[in-house]
Amino acid sequence: MAGFAHAALVEIDSHACATLRLNRPAWNVLHGDVANWDGRPYRGVDLLAGGVPCPPFSKAGYQLGPDDERDLFPSMLRLVEEIEPRVVMIENVRGLLDPRFDVYRGAINQRLRQLGYAPSWRLLHASDFGVPQLRPRVICVATRDEYAPFFRWPQPTGGPPPTVGQALLCEMNRNGWEGASDWAARADRIAPTLVGGSKKHGGTDLGPTRARRAWADLGINGKTIADEAPQPGFEGTPSLTVGMAAIVQGFPKSWRFAGRKTAAYKQVGNAFPPPVAAAVGAMIAAALRKVDESEWRGGQLPWQPVLVLDPSFAVI
Repeated sequence: MAGFAHAALVEIDSHACATLRLNRPAWNVLHGDVANWDGRPYRGVDLLAGGVPCPPFSKAGYQLGPDDERDLFPSMLRLVEEIEPRVVMIENVRGLLDPRFDVYRGAINQRLRQLGYAPSWRLLHASDFGVPQLRPRVICVATRDEYAPFFRWPQPTGGPPPTVGQALLCEMNRNGWEGASDWAARADRIAPTLVGGSKKHGGTDLGPTRARRAWADLGINGKTIADEAPQPGFEGTPSLTVGMAAIVQGFPKSWRFAGRKTAAYKQVGNAFPPPVAAAVGAMIAAALRKVDESEWRGGQLPWQPVLVLDPSFAVI
């Protein structure tokens, strides 16, 4: 969506690999553990991007940071050294900005600078980019020094995001449920953060008790994921389907998910919302093109990222 062609995609989850291949058969999808992956054959690509596991820094967990076996920042820094990309992008949860991780972030910054990059961190809210969900995410973009003067963080798209009711009315009405319009009128806010669970925890529900209460206020049963939209005559509180959750996460309706319900929902719930990724990616593309600040229009790109199909950049 931001104009990058994928040289390789490394993913440990077999269902996620199947999803990538299902939607983009031409992509080079590599099933394996990135901690054991050699990035040297891809030396010199334009962008190395990764969403390192969130549990080590999530307030929903123990926040063990570098003491958590799932911390992949060391692997990311190793790959930066092996691949020497022009830009690095790393995504994580907002907990990474907590004061308890100041020293850890400082160590990451120090290593990136040693490798010749200028790191910058920013907390972005998915709802600022048209996603009907409260989903704050921390992004680190580290550019080679020659591109640093040209990188700008994306600005909010302007205007409020759609409410859950607006975003999901058509899906709730898919099977002819008579109560869909009344439900949509009640679901008049954006959603809480979707929780996809991890390899150790989580299943087909919308998260812990506090999150389920927030979903209940929107007229959603957060204890389960439905197989299909409500049927005519349905009474009670509907649940989201995987497709509905994907819309709340900002996926295009054309995107399909491989695997059974639990595996598919975990892919949705753990994703970086595509509109936010596209916004950051488009700004990185502009920096790589060395687009001067005078060409910006109020911080917005002079083109629409979703329409850019420029294969001139390579990304891992």
